[in-house]
Amino acid sequence: MENTTNQKLAGWEVARDLEGKKKTVWERMIPEWRQMRAAIGGVGVFFLVFLLGCWLAGNPFEPTVRIQSPYSVAHGLQGNTWHIVWSVVLLAAFFEFMDASAGMGFGTALTPILLVLGFDPKQIVPVVMIQQGVAGLVGAFLHREFENVEWKFKPMSETVKLWFIIGVVGCLAVTVSIVGIYKILHVDKVWIKLYVAALLLVMGGASLFQGRKERPYRPKRMIGFAALAGFNKGVGGGGYGPVVTIGGLLAGVPVKSMLAVTAICEGTVSTFSIIVWLALLTSGVQIDYLLLPSFMIATMFSAIAAPYMTRVFPEKLWKIVVPAYCLVVAAICFWKIAPGVIAKLSGG
Repeated sequence: MENTTNQKLAGWEVARDLEGKKKTVWERMIPEWRQMRAAIGGVGVFFLVFLLGCWLAGNPFEPTVRIQSPYSVAHGLQGNTWHIVWSVVLLAAFFEFMDASAGMGFGTALTPILLVLGFDPKQIVPVVMIQQGVAGLVGAFLHREFENVEWKFKPMSETVKLWFIIGVVGCLAVTVSIVGIYKILHVDKVWIKLYVAALLLVMGGASLFQGRKERPYRPKRMIGFAALAGFNKGVGGGGYGPVVTIGGLLAGVPVKSMLAVTAICEGTVSTFSIIVWLALLTSGVQIDYLLLPSFMIATMFSAIAAPYMTRVFPEKLWKIVVPAYCLVVAAICFWKIAPGVIAKLSGG
């Protein structure tokens, strides 16, 4: 199907119309009252999840405990009281803003940093899944309100079709990867992280050099990207957003609307991932929600600001920022995993 045929039902014409009517950054910077209401509603949702996080961080159930990770022990974060870890708030705020505005970077970059700081994976991965689930779904709503995308069901727009394609394939792939990697193959995590970092490097480079030109819209390409992204989400908790976002650009989706599609798809797959983990890990599993309040404070404002900034700055800028940031995330991943790879190769 040709791009011109899809244009009326695409769902991304609203962003182009906005840039046509409000040609300057300054004009797009002034929000309407309905958009301000939507932002306030988004803050309200994140605040409710923050309250839920405070309750969960108090270990109300038998499987919820304060894991004695190196960071928890060193900073006296023990017992059943919830805490705000302000260093984590600052890190999470930055990576959530970049994740929501550039479509990637939260789990992929933040998870290895927190591991290096001394947190246990069971303090990180469940919280990342919850945060990404909530932030993705709220972000998709805000992208619509800030006129970066339209979600049309009658007739169905291309953006909604992409959501269904990427979401369904991603949920299937994340199930296969979680079961295969953690229950059957038991692959060492250092090789998983190396694979994700190499993938980001290749996709970021390809998009930076090829994604800036207009490309014909080929939605079937997203089946492969969705499967690859879902596999990444299951094996490492990150590497989802970069593959879906860059894949969408290479498939011919305009960047602003692709960021919105990535948000709603990652929210869907992350929520489904939580269900898969709970189904698999119901016997003797202990989880620490210590970081959930800190994550939600960070998300409360960063996830609201990001769709607004996507609206304000022009499409051509995001065509450069998104792949360039993908390469930055890849560099961070290589930097963090290099010691582990060297140790494995030397027999350590």
